[in-house]
Amino acid sequence: MRSVLGNELLKTYLRWRSYIAFIAIAVVVPLVLVAMKLNAEAMLRGATRGLSQDFLFLGNIVNGYFVTYFIMNALWIHVPFLLTLGAGDQLAGEATAGTFRILLTRPASRSRILTMKYLTTLFYTFTVVAFLVGLSVGLGLLLFGGGPLLVPAKILTLLPAQEVPWRILLACLLATWGMWVVASLAFFFSSLVDNALGPIVGTMAVIIIFYVISGVPVDLFRDMRPYLFTTYLDIWQKALESPIPWREVLESGLILGAFGVGFFGVTWYIFVRKDILS
Repeated sequence: MRSVLGNELLKTYLRWRSYIAFIAIAVVVPLVLVAMKLNAEAMLRGATRGLSQDFLFLGNIVNGYFVTYFIMNALWIHVPFLLTLGAGDQLAGEATAGTFRILLTRPASRSRILTMKYLTTLFYTFTVVAFLVGLSVGLGLLLFGGGPLLVPAKILTLLPAQEVPWRILLACLLATWGMWVVASLAFFFSSLVDNALGPIVGTMAVIIIFYVISGVPVDLFRDMRPYLFTTYLDIWQKALESPIPWREVLESGLILGAFGVGFFGVTWYIFVRKDILS
């Protein structure tokens, strides 16, 4: 099992397409941070709009943790697209390259091969999310320094500086949990087609449709929201609330986990019965 997983990890990280997500993040994050550095005062006014007359904000509010929150919040709609580049290539990429027959001649069963590819997908997803958060925090602290975290959400929250590091770590883990569902969906689409472009288009189409349904103020769509996995993808933001709503985190986490397991279960059912022609 270790050799199969090792081979799948090696194949994934040797594909140049797997690094598109990392390259995109490595380009966008520094650009955003530099722009924020040049407009720090304007950002603070925007985040505290309507509060400056009643509150006096002292200290380094626009710090590395604040810009990390800003980047995660701003780019979260784009992260799923980056993940599908790797997740959607796991099975469809083998079909495109015509290597499925060779792959299945190995002693490992179809179920084991599929499971190892899925674990590789989950690990790839974790590395992308961790890279986004780690780069944002590292460069943010370098350019802006540390301090308390101001979270300008529905309820304005100011987290003490000593709490922020583990809160950011928890947010990263919860963000990974949510993105695993996206990766599982792309992995599912990857089992249906022979072209790596199909899973990317299919996954993004589903996500866009679900977000549109969630955003339209119609009673029918409001009733559908609890059944859409996109409703729970903001689970990472709950790690930055005070106090942390652990019950909501648990419920959202279980629902996301059920979606992920469901997508993998359907993928397994299709893959073990699929006729491999190339």
